[in-house]
Amino acid sequence: MVNARHVKHVPGRSKTDVLDCQWIQKLHSFGLLNGSFRPDQQIRKLRTYQRLQDNLVVNSAQAIHHMQKALFEMNVQLSNVISDVSGESGLRILEAIIAGERDPEQLAALCSSRIKASRQTVAKSLHGNWDPALLHCLKTALDTYHFTQRQIQECDLCIQRQLTEMDSRAPIPGTATSLKAQLYRVCGVDLTKIPGIKEQAAQIIISEVGLDMSKWNTEKQFSSFLGLSPDNRISGGKVLRRSTRKVYNRAADTLRLCAQSLTHSKSALGAKYRRLRARLGAPKAIVAMAHHLARLVYRMLRYGENYVEKGIEHYERKFRLQRIKWLKKEARALNLQLVAA
Repeated sequence: MVNARHVKHVPGRSKTDVLDCQWIQKLHSFGLLNGSFRPDQQIRKLRTYQRLQDNLVVNSAQAIHHMQKALFEMNVQLSNVISDVSGESGLRILEAIIAGERDPEQLAALCSSRIKASRQTVAKSLHGNWDPALLHCLKTALDTYHFTQRQIQECDLCIQRQLTEMDSRAPIPGTATSLKAQLYRVCGVDLTKIPGIKEQAAQIIISEVGLDMSKWNTEKQFSSFLGLSPDNRISGGKVLRRSTRKVYNRAADTLRLCAQSLTHSKSALGAKYRRLRARLGAPKAIVAMAHHLARLVYRMLRYGENYVEKGIEHYERKFRLQRIKWLKKEARALNLQLVAA
């Protein structure tokens, strides 16, 4: 497989399909084409399961939206008193409505004690016009939700089984069988040590980019593959547009979410993200930190290095020294001397 973006920039391209195939074959015989990234079979299986699970989660969310829409059209304002209609209390109430219960007091009594709203408030939200067509829509959406949840559980079991079949890079400590332990065994390093990256995020990243980082010669090439590196449009030495490469990559999206979760992190990465967000704005700061996280993942998987958290104090001290060094340089350029107070 050849990257079409790379083939496009090679000169001498013909316009017909037959000549185009001959031209690509000739370039390949000269060694002018680089193969596209294709993970090994074990990673492809894991990626298939992971993408299927992601699609099932989207379908489950759509079913919840359909349930909320049916309740809204029946003037049943349950979502105003229960934040999650797919929770334990919400599902009990919905199943009772489908079973034929119409008494608001009886329905409100099904709420868990953890619901903050009083039973009288919940009962007031359960007065509605029980239209048969809307009840059928509610039942269909509820059945779809339950079916999708069963499919997600089955897919999760397939992912766990696939992880256990993958080659080991490090022994599992003790008899641990958690997702974190399996990821450590497969990767040889603990990616969850990086602030912002949790077990599920590490699983998605591995399923998309694999474990063999030697397919990218440098971390810059890896970041470019993810679409997190700068791709400025330059003409005549002038930068016309600053942006990243327009690619869709699930690993890159996951890294962006991980970067966004650093907002309240008490770590060096959290301090860096907050500084970048104050200076550049949230969108650019998220991309910059996702780029930083991608480089950390590359180094850990490529060289087996463990991430060491040095804390906010170390980052602030290092940043202060860098600022002082820059100020001294600016002062020398103006024939001045910087004196510490």
